[in-house]
Amino acid sequence: MSTFHPDLVVSADRSRIHHIRSGELTGDTAQTSGMRRLEAISGTTVGSEKIWTGETHVAAATASGDHHHGEAETSIYVVSGRPEFVFHDGTGVVRIRTAPGDHVFVPPWVPHREENPDPDETAVVVISRSTQEGIVVNLPSLVPRDPESQVTGRPRG
Repeated sequence: MSTFHPDLVVSADRSRIHHIRSGELTGDTAQTSGMRRLEAISGTTVGSEKIWTGETHVAAATASGDHHHGEAETSIYVVSGRPEFVFHDGTGVVRIRTAPGDHVFVPPWVPHREENPDPDETAVVVISRSTQEGIVVNLPSLVPRDPESQVTGRPRG
């Protein structure tokens, strides 16, 4: 039992603040072609139960593969470069062009990809997800084969 607050119960794994230095991020997480994900905060690294945070790097003149993040909501903060986030809205392909300091929200199940059209600069973003693991489902296309999943953004089932 904690003396800080009467309702706060702390386990041995969750009794301290964790500091992950920039050089300590790990690439031992789910990956998508054309990008590199680095994990900082997760169930694996610090015992988080509700969030995942890390970085994504997309090299100059590169596009990632199409993917989604399952049930996870994703918050993205653009650190450097001018990455573009591409998705299909059920009618056509939509492209969101960003700049450093911008934020992007990706809802659960939305197929998308990151593109970096800059011929010289790597795009770097910080990502936080509403799950403690880095859920990544790599896809063959932005457009679902099942018309119902295209409308709902979720697989049928």
